Formats: sequence, C-alpha cells, structure tokens
Amino acid sequence: MIENYQTLKENLAKGWNTWNTRSVLSHVLLPEGFAINLGIKEYSQGAYLKEALIGRQNEGAETVIPSYHAYDGAYTSLKVLWKGIELIVETALEKEDIVILVTPLKKTRRPPTLIIESGVLWNKEGSTSRVNERLIWSSTNRKVIGYGIGHSVIETNVQTQTPYIALKLDTIVGFSTGVMRDIAEIQRIIEKQKEQHENRKDMYGELGEVYDSLQTCMAWDTIYDPSHDRVVTPVSRIWNCNHGGYALFCWDNYFAAYMASLDNKALAYANAIEITRERTDDGFIPNCAWGTGFKSLDRSQPPVGSLIIRELYRKYGDKWFLEEVVDNLLAWNNWWYENRKNGPLLSWGSTPYEPRFDNYWETAGVNDTFGGALESGLDNSPMYDEIPFNTENHMMELHDVGLNSLYIMDCYILADICEVLRRDKDKSVLTNRAETIKDSAQKLWSEKAGFYYNKLTDSGECSHRISPTNFYVLLGGIPTQEQAKRMIDEHFYNENEFYGEWMLPSIARNDIAYPDQEYWRGRIWAPMNFLVYLGLRNYDLPEARRDLVRKSKDLLLKEWKEHGHIHENYNANTGSGCDKRTSDRYYHWGALLGLISLIEEGYLEGWENVIGGEVSNKY
Repeated sequence: MIENYQTLKENLAKGWNTWNTRSVLSHVLLPEGFAINLGIKEYSQGAYLKEALIGRQNEGAETVIPSYHAYDGAYTSLKVLWKGIELIVETALEKEDIVILVTPLKKTRRPPTLIIESGVLWNKEGSTSRVNERLIWSSTNRKVIGYGIGHSVIETNVQTQTPYIALKLDTIVGFSTGVMRDIAEIQRIIEKQKEQHENRKDMYGELGEVYDSLQTCMAWDTIYDPSHDRVVTPVSRIWNCNHGGYALFCWDNYFAAYMASLDNKALAYANAIEITRERTDDGFIPNCAWGTGFKSLDRSQPPVGSLIIRELYRKYGDKWFLEEVVDNLLAWNNWWYENRKNGPLLSWGSTPYEPRFDNYWETAGVNDTFGGALESGLDNSPMYDEIPFNTENHMMELHDVGLNSLYIMDCYILADICEVLRRDKDKSVLTNRAETIKDSAQKLWSEKAGFYYNKLTDSGECSHRISPTNFYVLLGGIPTQEQAKRMIDEHFYNENEFYGEWMLPSIARNDIAYPDQEYWRGRIWAPMNFLVYLGLRNYDLPEARRDLVRKSKDLLLKEWKEHGHIHENYNANTGSGCDKRTSDRYYHWGALLGLISLIEEGYLEGWENVIGGEVSNKY
C-alpha cells in the first residue's frame, strides 16, 4: 500500500515509455534516462525528421495520427505522414524489454531510412555505443543492448550526435532490446499487448470510443519533467516545447487529474499534487507554471482544486493524500477571501509584483482588466470587454457570478475535507464563508429575466453579456429548484443564447462577439460543459442534463473520428476544431466532453452527492 507521495512518484517514473516531451517517436527508460529516438530521412529534399509532435500546424510539418497508448507504455501506436512518406510505428513491452515495429504504408521512388538513435537524456549518468547492428546503453547500475532488424544501410547525412542504426524502409523493420528477436516474434508481442489494451476499451461498452479518446490523449500527453523529477500531464506537448519543457495550468491540470482517475490512480494523484505544490509564496495556486521558470505571480485561476481532490479521495480513500494537499488548498481559499473579496462578493483581479524575467507575461495585463480576465481562465471573453479595473484594490469592478459560485463550492468542499481530517476550526470558518457569500450572491438574481447576472461594482448595473459561467450557480447550490428551472427553460434552451446543435458556446449566441468564434469569443470549451453538467446534477433537471451529455459526446467524437484530435476548443456553429490555429489539436481537457458521459453512466462514483450547498458526510 502506498502511504506517501515519494513512493508513488518512484513507482510511476520507471520503465520504457514516451517520457520525452519533445517527440512522440522517442522512448525512454526511467529512471536511467536511456533513450531510443526514431528519426526519418527522406531523399526528395534530403530532409530529416528528428522529432515528431501531434498537432503541429506549420507549413511542411509532419502529421501524426495517434492511436492506442497504454499508460504504462505496454503498447503504443501512431501513424506518421511526412513529405509523401506514410508509416505506422508500434511499440510493446515484454517484461523489461521494448520492441518496435515500423511499417511503411506507401512506396516512394527511393525508400526513406529509419534512424534509430541512442541517447542518455537529461544529463543522467551513462553512455551509449554501437557495435555492428547493436546499440548499447551503459550506466553504473544497468546495461541495455538493442538490436536492429532489417536492411542496414550507411547513412551519414543526418542530424545525430550519438550512435545510431540506419534501416532501409522498403519493408517492415524492427528493433528489440534484451535479446535478438525477428520480425515475426516482435509482431506476436505487439499483437498480444494490443489485444490486452483493446480489452480495457471494451470494458466501457457503447462508450468504448469515448474512453479511448480520453485515455489515449492523456497517455500521449503524459511526460517526465526532469527539472522536478516528476511525471505529469501538461496540456499538450506543443505547449511544453514552446514553454521551456513543461506548461502546467491551474484548472487544466486539476481536470487532468480527474480524467486520469478513471483508471490510473498514481497519475491522478501526481497531477493533483504537483499543480497544488506550485502554490506561490502569497498562498495561491498560480494561473500557470512553465519550464522557463516563469510562474504567474499576479493571478490565480478558477478554484476547482478542492472539487477534484475530494472526488479522488472519495474513490480511493487515502487520507495521506488529503493531508498532502490540504494546507495549500486552505491557503488558496484564504487568499481568495483576503485578496479578491470586493465588498460582499468576490471579483477577478491581478495583483502587481516586481517582474523577474524579460517576459511578455510578466507585464501583460498585470493590474488591469486583461490580467483579471486571465485569472478567470477565459482570457479574451467578451464578458470582460470594457469592464473597469480598480488599480488600488487590484480587481475588476465586477461581481462575477462564476467566480462567486466556484468559491462557495470550494468552501463547502474544503469543509468536507476538514471534517475528514478533524480540523473543526477550519471547517467552521469555511462553512460560514460559504453561507455569507451565498446570501450575497442571491442578490445577483433577476426575477424578471429568471437569471443570475454579473454586476458592475462601480455603478451597480447588471451586465447582460452572459456565458455558461452564469450557470455555475448550480454548483454552489445558490438557486432554489424553481430558480434553477427558470434558468434552464429561459436561457439554456434559448436558441438565441445557448441551445443549438453544438453547445455550450462560451458567450451567448446573440452577443455581438459571438460571430468571432475565436478562443473564448463564442467557441465551445469542454471545462464549461463539464462544470455546468456537474451543477445540473445538483437539481432535478433531467432533460437538460441528458441533452448536455449527448451533445458533448457528439462534439468530442466528431473530431476524434474524423482526425484523431482532442481540441482545446470547438466552433459553436460547425462543431469543428481545426478551423482555427488557436485551437490546439491534442489538448487533454477537450476529453472532458466525454468524461461527462462516463460519469452519467456510473463509471465514476461520488457525484450522487451534492457538489456544493451542504456538507457531505459520505466518508
């Protein structure tokens, strides 16, 4: 039984897997850091593909179509399309060995060459060498020998600086560590592991394709971060490579933790703990933390951490896990109350600080409305266009329905956690905060419109620019059943606002900015659907819940079946994700659209209890 995080980390960061964020064609053995890096040399232009990523959009870039990826690396499969070359690359594990099979799908005038390059990554101790068609990795603790299987060629014009094997890709070729294996034996190992992986997908019945999309994206996005000796699942490999090696975002990684919990406890815990450990000295979980060393010290992001932490505890029951994170979660809750309470309710904000880097994000938006919008997680949302900003208290002049609803939920759920840990004083403070803010939030209700609106704090006027965040009141247990039903009947099902073939748009369809369909200006974002769905579960609203489940699943599977993509966001008119370059094509939180269906069908337990609004005693 794992009783602490250090043991879990050590168990997670071991074995052969796609740990290297810079290429999905790189397989690394942890903890040694021994690497097998696959490259492709073509001859029409003499180009060399040294690294490959999913979803690159620059001209001439490779296209990677990911298929299965077991979390433990037992089986992986993907297709690479590049400069007229088409290959399938499969890998499998046999005890401590890895086998690789590369299958050409298309003939070219001159066959390309597969380069199997050796390496020792992240400055770990060790060396590599080549003897004939064998690659040898050595360290003080371990030695690994790998064997190339295929037509060996001499190819010196490639960008490598370590020993490698070159195999002509005019037929299927392979590679095997441990012992020499022929192609037939490698194929048998691969088929065995593939079948075992497909059996896991079959466990989800009609939702097998939904499970496959979620699990596959999570596995390909999971990496090893050597700077912190940790396994995490950042938003995507492209984001990592553009931000110094990893790109963690606050609510993104909490959601990743919950998606992993479907069938990978260790990865779920690792993601939840690591993003919580990014807490700043001021006490909040930052908007982002990157491999460059940058951390957003002016702003946080939506407080969903306690929600995810509690559900992981409900599933697994490890009290040490709660003890690992509770102090940071409480500090974060206190920070909101002390730094973003703007009269009776909370407002998004951005607190100035002394910049540490020559970095755009050290100054962009700091202590102004843009910084507050970044804190909301809805970076360019029209809801915050032209909202005044108070540079003295460092907050928007806006009481935001979404923020206050999430904070109420955070207080109630943290009170639940404190009850488990017998922290009665903290529980009392949290419950009192929740009730006080809940009473004040009720004043955002418009009886005439049957809706909760954001309210300007300088004028007292309501803002009628609305988004799915206005439905977050369902998470905090703020509306009565009658109020909740009015919101659904008059707004959720209003085709001028949110209802349609594809939903939920991130701004109402009748908003002047909706036609932009750019980022948070009208596009559909999975975390919004996910949070609204959880809120619907707090009330007797079965039709809306059913419709949101179905439409979310259909949206996810549309791009998944067509392109193998999990998008950062989707067009609310067409359901497409590929229409905008600003929609990353392999961004894991897009799979929250499918997680909704898996929760609805009972594959994740715990949601039968009220998420916010009362303290649960289910422990």
